[in-house]
Amino acid sequence: MKIKVCGLTDSVQIQQLDTLGVDYTGLIFYKASPRFVEGKLMAEELMGGAGIRTGVFVNEKEEEIKKRIVQYGLKAVQLCGDEEPTLCATLMHDVEVIKVVHVETSGDLKQMRKYEGYCNYFLLDTVSSGYGGSGQKFDWQMLSDNTITKPFFLSGGIDEMDFERIASIRHPLLYGVDINSRFELSPGIKDIDKIARFIKKIKSL
Repeated sequence: MKIKVCGLTDSVQIQQLDTLGVDYTGLIFYKASPRFVEGKLMAEELMGGAGIRTGVFVNEKEEEIKKRIVQYGLKAVQLCGDEEPTLCATLMHDVEVIKVVHVETSGDLKQMRKYEGYCNYFLLDTVSSGYGGSGQKFDWQMLSDNTITKPFFLSGGIDEMDFERIASIRHPLLYGVDINSRFELSPGIKDIDKIARFIKKIKSL
């Protein structure tokens, strides 16, 4: 089970998460987000480390995404808006591409068909006005009733005590979990001890 921590704004915390074995660390490049990383982290602070640095974008232009890939040494991008499959395919030449599907009803999972051949992973998150970070869950039960053909991250309101529910999801393509607002002291500042406990529980399953 891969662990992705999203919405980081502190270089020391990113280093701490690397030592905990976090697989993906998410940096948000969406200006409307309270976790917008620009001005909080210098690009040179992020070079190296064990975690896969992941840039999070919402309906951003290709040239801007590619600029950030180079500037911040990104190894993956997470696309949260209405990006075209052609953009996803282009970016796959340079980085891993995680395409977000916003879920409220089981019908929303049909969005995946459009992107199946144009990303490395899906990330299933709860529908929200802010493109994530809402702290709200969708009905995970619907995962057992739908065909998902690509490895995916589960996201949306995951908390420390959800590890048993996550373990009960028997989908063979559940690749990892994405955690964010439920593990924060304030927007962009994480509770490292809480994340460490969660990782220990998840890894013990």
